[in-house]
Amino acid sequence: MYVRKTTRRYKDKTYTNYLLVESVHTPNGPRQKVICSLGDLSPRPAEDWLRLARKVEDALLGQINLFSDPDPEVEQIVHQVRNRQARSSSQVASTVTDSTHVTDLVAVHTDRVATTQPRTAGAVHVGFHFWKRLGFDGVLKHMGFSAKAIQLTCAMTLNRLIHPNSEHAMPDWIRSTALGDILGVDFTALVDDPLYRNLDRLHPNRAAIESDLVERERQLFQLDRTVYLYDLTSTYFEGQAKRNPKARRGYSRDKRPDCKQVVVGLVIGREGFPIAHEVFEGNIQDRKTLGRMLDLLKDRVGMPEGSTVVVDRGLAYAENIAEIRQRKYHYVVAGRQPERDNWLDQFEEPEGFELVPRQPSPLNPFQKKTVVRIKPVRHGDELIVLCTSEERMAKDRAIREKQEQRFLADLHRLQQRIKKGRLKREIAIGEAIGRLKQRYPRVARYHTITFDATTRKLAHEPNADKKAKAELLDGGYLLRTDRTDLSAREAWLMYMTLTRAENAFRMIKTPLAERPIFHHLEHRVDTHIFLCVLAYHLLVAIETTLLNQGVHTSWATVRETLSTHQVATIVLPTDGGKRLRIRKGMTPEPEHLELYRLLDVPSEIMHPIKTWS
Repeated sequence: MYVRKTTRRYKDKTYTNYLLVESVHTPNGPRQKVICSLGDLSPRPAEDWLRLARKVEDALLGQINLFSDPDPEVEQIVHQVRNRQARSSSQVASTVTDSTHVTDLVAVHTDRVATTQPRTAGAVHVGFHFWKRLGFDGVLKHMGFSAKAIQLTCAMTLNRLIHPNSEHAMPDWIRSTALGDILGVDFTALVDDPLYRNLDRLHPNRAAIESDLVERERQLFQLDRTVYLYDLTSTYFEGQAKRNPKARRGYSRDKRPDCKQVVVGLVIGREGFPIAHEVFEGNIQDRKTLGRMLDLLKDRVGMPEGSTVVVDRGLAYAENIAEIRQRKYHYVVAGRQPERDNWLDQFEEPEGFELVPRQPSPLNPFQKKTVVRIKPVRHGDELIVLCTSEERMAKDRAIREKQEQRFLADLHRLQQRIKKGRLKREIAIGEAIGRLKQRYPRVARYHTITFDATTRKLAHEPNADKKAKAELLDGGYLLRTDRTDLSAREAWLMYMTLTRAENAFRMIKTPLAERPIFHHLEHRVDTHIFLCVLAYHLLVAIETTLLNQGVHTSWATVRETLSTHQVATIVLPTDGGKRLRIRKGMTPEPEHLELYRLLDVPSEIMHPIKTWS
């Protein structure tokens, strides 16, 4: 649509009028179709005329501009056009005697039918319905968020779920999908500034949003309230992040020690749903985070006494176990590696071990099953579960042998330095030996290294007994718990649920693109990670719904399958010179319909919008 100026002289006076017109195809070629009269627009700048025409066209197509207040002038023009179209339709209806609905019967030039504005819709459609099912709108509204802020948060969360982008690139992705059609919002003018402001708006409300969401999920999916699985990971920055005090260099689980990082602690329930998360300094020790996380759980979700905390060996220190007991919680922890030496005799004795077949992942039912041998031992008020795994045995042995090869290679280089006189002082040689042992503690303990100052020779001798002991412990680990009501099998199964926390980190880091972090402000880094956790809530809800139907399918497969379901505009040129535009979802394929049925999502993406021009 555009504005056309017309003039008319009457009694030696010139009158100017501006018409809103549209170009249409007719059998005689293109013609201008008058939509309505706009009166005299001459007092306005010419650039405002086109802006007015675009606003009217968007309003007639049913699109709402998210970033501007309603324009009374536009509403008046649209009302005028609607009345005119209604009168025209009633006149056509009066000339037809057929009992069918005339609005559905039109004569179309089939050779000029077109399809425009295709937008991917399937994954967005599913994500939005689960957004509503988990009650996100109500949670955000309770926090005082406006309708615009809720819609922006929804768009940003769905972006992380479906096709993660930076806030700068996110507007283009939103416009490439049918999200505007589903929300009834015009995202044409969306830029990145409102998205950054929305990050700032979300930051102070993170804990409250997460708490309300957890309560909603517990009611919806009947989740367990007594088991809390806690694990940590790190995620690194691109750049120096000098304005973020949490950005530090520390132990990098991403194998990026060259980058600054933050540490993320995540607590999930037995079924895999997130319960709470926190962002820590990048150089913090794992064991120093447990107390802070237990405080957060108590404040946010009301962690009851008698709950069981499951943690890995990185948190299995005496002070942490004492703190769990002091708070009147139970624990299931993996013992630290040196603790295995105290139970060597029990590992050697084959009697008392029970074979437990390890179950494959719910999302990978064809995964190879391995066998784990477990053995319960009572020790004071604790239950110690000795475990040996065939799969872990091969892994431990490979790590140990690789470490030994590197140790012997470095030892040979040190011998050559001494032999060639590059290292002469006895104190320096002793320091070099100490550094070598510190670098390879796993294997250096069963090698005896001696230096003869008289002959200037460095010799070493493997300790066969210690090496045999290390080989015996390959694949062995132990669990500790104060839950004496559990059997060894039950304790082991409870500990193995910790793999769901590890899986959560894999999902958040890779499909949801938590890393690397490009934000440098602390509060935006925290909110970036928070958005990834919100997207993970949706991901777990979708996969859990499928699992409850007996379908072992990941979100990545669902997303890929639904990527071909689209929304588009069908343009039908009629014999009367008009064009009928129908904005609607395409007919779903059988695989789309099956997924919608399993997820209890309607197959109709949107109500068709019909407009005449």
